[in-house]
Amino acid sequence: MTTDLREPLGLKMYRTLSRVAEPVASFTLNRRLKAGKEDPSRIDERKGRARRERPSGALAWIHGASVGESLSVIPLVRSLREQMPGVGFLVTTGTVTSARLMEERLPDGAFHQFIPLDQPDYVAGFLEHWRPDAAIFVESEFWPNLILKARDVVSFMGLVNGRISPSSYDSWKRQPNAIRFILSSFDIIIAQDRQNADRLTELSGREVKSLGNLKYAAPALPGDEIIAGNIQKQIGERRCWLAASTHPGEEEQILAAAKLLKTDFPDLLTIITPRHPGRGGEIEELTQADGLSAARRSQDQPISPETDVYIADTLGELGLFYRLCDISFVGGSLTEKGGHNPLEPARLGAAILHGPHVFNFVETYADMRRTGGAALVRNDREIATAVRRLFADRKTRSAMTDAAKRCAEENASRILADVCDVIAPKLRQRETAA
Repeated sequence: MTTDLREPLGLKMYRTLSRVAEPVASFTLNRRLKAGKEDPSRIDERKGRARRERPSGALAWIHGASVGESLSVIPLVRSLREQMPGVGFLVTTGTVTSARLMEERLPDGAFHQFIPLDQPDYVAGFLEHWRPDAAIFVESEFWPNLILKARDVVSFMGLVNGRISPSSYDSWKRQPNAIRFILSSFDIIIAQDRQNADRLTELSGREVKSLGNLKYAAPALPGDEIIAGNIQKQIGERRCWLAASTHPGEEEQILAAAKLLKTDFPDLLTIITPRHPGRGGEIEELTQADGLSAARRSQDQPISPETDVYIADTLGELGLFYRLCDISFVGGSLTEKGGHNPLEPARLGAAILHGPHVFNFVETYADMRRTGGAALVRNDREIATAVRRLFADRKTRSAMTDAAKRCAEENASRILADVCDVIAPKLRQRETAA
């Protein structure tokens, strides 16, 4: 988008300081590497050093930060690739788990690289090597060096499925000139829902529309059938339910609900998958303090008949546990994290419960509640009441499961088609120019 805006002084200072702070960026990468958060065989990619040659012809670059964004990228790439087989697709993400998913799931003609850290030399190396003809950012990665340098060299830039959390929105409102300048880099901005469209409209100073959440079109989370079968053998005939992607302050209420439920279902198994697997030990301590017995997946501890709580503190296995449980509470919603993606359990056959704080997926949760696919619970007693009812009433449980799945499927094709109708003509122009 052509703009007459001048770069704010604060952004200029950030870009200058980040250039001389390359040793800090390198130190950060080394620390992440030691913590297991980077792929040692591909660490150079995070410094903008490619591990493969640029393909010939037109190249579109699509960036999604982590697992959720990258999963929504896959159907978009597939659809655009079918329409434009002559265009190559470079897909970047920033996490090890998302990289693994991309390597497994991207279609022919598309490939994955790690996004460089937002350090000017790293970004410059990345862009000089790949020379993308178009760039599409998914959701809310607003790194100044990356976006502003890309704007200098890429002829078309789009932001799709745009999202600004309330906290980020409040933060950017204190730097209105900076965010308006950054957002002016995009030729097209498409928000994922009306709330985010309103926020992006105010921050960008231009009208932003919503076509719906691309995560509706994302494929189901993977889950190894052999591993699922082995865990199911350990569970046996016991009743079980899942608390997924939980955060601090939520496990206490989940455990309290589990204790209430055990009075009616003595053989109950509660499975907890924390949003951050490194918190497994912390959750185990909470469980034991509540007088419950715990087993941890990261420690290869089996589920025994005495296990009350199974803590699935591993990376990339959420889809496995959504498949094993037909009642799922989706976390990040009892505390003010904004809630996590309900479409993931919906696709895998779960009746969905969630807390009141779902600003990340306001319209999605509203759609699911309206069609009967999800239910709101506010505390441990409401969670226990809802799970008890679903255990007791198979018909209600099946109706919720079917409604959630139908809601996800009916919206997927429409939203994907609408987004592609906007993006594809722009990419065709770049293909012709290349």
